[in-house]
Amino acid sequence: MTESSDVVIIGGGVAGCATAYYLSLAGVKATIIEREGVGSQASGFSAGGLNPLEGSCIPGPLSPLAMTSFNLHKEVWGKLKQQTGIDFHSRIISLTKVAFDEAEVPDLQESMGRFEDAREEGFSGEWLHRSEILKLEPRLSEKTIGGVTLFGNATLNSLLYTQALAEAAQKNGAALRSGSARGVRLDNGRVLAVILDDGEIACSQVVMAAGPWSREAEPWLDVSLPVDPLKGEILRLEMHGPALEGDFNGAGASVYPRADGLVWCGTTEEKQGFNKEPTEAAKDKIWGAARELLPELAHATLAMHTACLRPVTPDYMPIVGRAPGWDNVFLATGAGKKGVLLSTGMGKATAELVVEGVTEVPLEGCGPDRFAPNPRTSA
Repeated sequence: MTESSDVVIIGGGVAGCATAYYLSLAGVKATIIEREGVGSQASGFSAGGLNPLEGSCIPGPLSPLAMTSFNLHKEVWGKLKQQTGIDFHSRIISLTKVAFDEAEVPDLQESMGRFEDAREEGFSGEWLHRSEILKLEPRLSEKTIGGVTLFGNATLNSLLYTQALAEAAQKNGAALRSGSARGVRLDNGRVLAVILDDGEIACSQVVMAAGPWSREAEPWLDVSLPVDPLKGEILRLEMHGPALEGDFNGAGASVYPRADGLVWCGTTEEKQGFNKEPTEAAKDKIWGAARELLPELAHATLAMHTACLRPVTPDYMPIVGRAPGWDNVFLATGAGKKGVLLSTGMGKATAELVVEGVTEVPLEGCGPDRFAPNPRTSA
């Protein structure tokens, strides 16, 4: 018997699961195709920090989507927890950036200004002198000269959050299908089915949300999908003594106390193709920087060392929207290190485009047509 679904979503990462969730709220049956398990790639290994005010293309073209996504996060957290019973430990936090040199002060003051300017959105920033920052966390390096505490960011467990999206979608009628997409069946310029290793799923619409594996669909669709893997490694350390109060950044290190009781330290950025093997070099680099920031971490115990592949585009902006030349294929991929943050905005926008053909989610700069034109329409 041929399987069928209103929408087939290729990829069970956070973008695909968020799209399935928002489609389910609209009463649309979606099937998520995932070959290794929900959140088994970068979505499940992220440190889970949500900062809509800083990062690649922020401030800049990604700012409107980032803030919209952040606000959507706060709207759905309670609903997801209530519906699924999954506590993904979402909360608003503070981030303290530490300066070791006067040359670092202007950048930290700029960060403080951004957070102060966003007070109406619930953010704020405060400059701390050396004595104040060491009072906040006495275990910081004696080399610190001051810093800034930024309030209003959020954190969550990205794996549990992704699983909550998938479970909520399934409770609303979505399906999860284990398998690998190998192509599409076409007729009169439309995708009629997604072909798997062991069969096919007939569908009316397709969403490509395969992260760094999105290029696999280029020959299927004759579209340009310049999404490539950016390897990142993170250490999870067991730190002795009292827990850290908030996230800390400085000396090239980012240190995050998380709900699992571990201190997450990261991260690296390397273009190594699809190599996901953790390396000793990365471990030494991350741990060394973390010790510079918090010397106490020299005595910590390594609990886990992970590596994952984030999906990045040439301009570090995500690809969201209708695939050029197709009326029933949509793209939701390429969010890079901001994938967990942007998941709500990308998922809601994609679902609205599938159902209604339009969305009010700000997608300026995210259009798929900004890359090479579709040969099917330019021939």
